[in-house]
Amino acid sequence: MKFNKVEICGINTSRLKVLKESEKMRLLALAHSGDKAAREELISGNLKLVLSVIQRFSGRNENPDDLFQVGCIGLIKAIDNFDVSQEVKFSTYAVPMIIGEIRRYLRDNNPIRVSRSLRDTAYHAMQVKEQLTGKTQREPTVEEIADEMKVKKETVVMALEAVVDPVSLYEPVYSDGGDTIYVMDQIGDSNSDENWIDEILMRQAIEELSDREKFILNLRFIQGKTQMEVAKEVGISQAQVSRLEKGAIGKIKEH
Repeated sequence: MKFNKVEICGINTSRLKVLKESEKMRLLALAHSGDKAAREELISGNLKLVLSVIQRFSGRNENPDDLFQVGCIGLIKAIDNFDVSQEVKFSTYAVPMIIGEIRRYLRDNNPIRVSRSLRDTAYHAMQVKEQLTGKTQREPTVEEIADEMKVKKETVVMALEAVVDPVSLYEPVYSDGGDTIYVMDQIGDSNSDENWIDEILMRQAIEELSDREKFILNLRFIQGKTQMEVAKEVGISQAQVSRLEKGAIGKIKEH
């Protein structure tokens, strides 16, 4: 499926405009304040996003018009629920919403029979997932979904696996000409975001230390030397080493 040739629902996709991120944020703010024209412009300005997502489902022999319309429902949900106060790109939030809507449609039309109770549990889990995503502006963990549903984590995993087809973690789901969003970008554990953010902040804080402070921290925590050994190597007293070490750690914590 190529954008410059495909026509879906009477739309010439080669003429679809793509909004800049700053324009999306402006229109989202207007739409959330009740501006219907801004909401319509947002929908039309993100149709290529929907087309990008439905391409990954092209091997299913599904009607692209149907997938496009279902994807648009996911797009509208994303527009209505996106929190503009969060520093998140709209496409990063909208892609899993669109995928979720399409997957629901495909599950409803899936010829493979899954037990009613398992299917109902999966549907409930997907609804809870959407609600938590809207609240936190991130993908909730299985534990969070299970806690919200008051069921075991294993129950949620079994239900969702029963109704979702396997897919490669490295399969691209969207690219706006810049960074590509892969399936693995939509998956994470409960601490993944916090871990890499902490690591970035730690590196930034260390870069702002003086050369002497960096050298002492390296000797103490990388090479594992005692304060007395550091004092001898640097040529200062142990008390000075202790004071410099505490000062450097304090700066890092403050940062």
